[in-house]
Amino acid sequence: MPMITGPISNCAQRFALSVGIATALVLSGCASGVRIDTSYTSENQDSRALFLVLHYTVGNFQSALGMLTKPSNRAVSSHYLVRDDPVITYRLVDENNRAWHAGPSFWKGHTHLNASSIGIEIVNPGAVKDAEGKLRFSAFSEAQIDAVVALCQDIVKRHKIKPENIVGHADIAPGRKQDPGPMFPWKRLAQAGLIAWPDALKVADKIPAYQAHLPDATWFQDKLTDYGFNTSRSGEFDAMTLETIGAFQMRYRPDRFDGLPDAQTAALLEVVNSPDGMVLTNSTPATQPYTSRW
Repeated sequence: MPMITGPISNCAQRFALSVGIATALVLSGCASGVRIDTSYTSENQDSRALFLVLHYTVGNFQSALGMLTKPSNRAVSSHYLVRDDPVITYRLVDENNRAWHAGPSFWKGHTHLNASSIGIEIVNPGAVKDAEGKLRFSAFSEAQIDAVVALCQDIVKRHKIKPENIVGHADIAPGRKQDPGPMFPWKRLAQAGLIAWPDALKVADKIPAYQAHLPDATWFQDKLTDYGFNTSRSGEFDAMTLETIGAFQMRYRPDRFDGLPDAQTAALLEVVNSPDGMVLTNSTPATQPYTSRW
């Protein structure tokens, strides 16, 4: 068959060329995926990680590692695990993913904190029985706390987590959980500028009035709720209220955390909820008043 030349062949060539270009574009799209233009960035955003939750493992490193990394009927995990001896910080879950560490939880109106928090597990036996059969909480080593503080500072810097949103498991689930326990040195975090701390002079100033007249259960429940807890509103010193008071005491008055209302606890509750009651250590290291940003 003779080769066709002239206008018809030119049209055919142009058609073939256009088909080839279209095919190449389609293939290119398949290879690179969806094309996203990132020329613009909204200023109306923040990190999905709003909270930092601290735990202890209630066990040694090997048992904690197995529990936090292997599938089981009680599947749990945490973003970080801070070992005790030697002190090593392990990342077990990427911060972009949800770890299963908080369980049923509440803080300042937020629920199910797994979805909005970063969890740190600290290797520690928790409460163990002494020779007399009494439960005693185990201390953390200085090196381990140094590692926890450094990790918290790194996380807070990157996610801009607010001081009032650095909490313990006992804070977000009082009664159900006690970790990181009364031996955890929350004041070290305050000294590092990570959390605010009650003004000691203001607390001392308010104690005498509460020694003369201790508020009723409704007052305590209101103050605990204002602070961030999800507690009973029964108007009675019921079990849930006493457990929540105990969680509060473990953080700010760990030498006595029996959950019983007293003048010092009342003074602390008033101060932590006062606009000028909390101080935040800065780098100088002078202190400055801190008001919750909620």
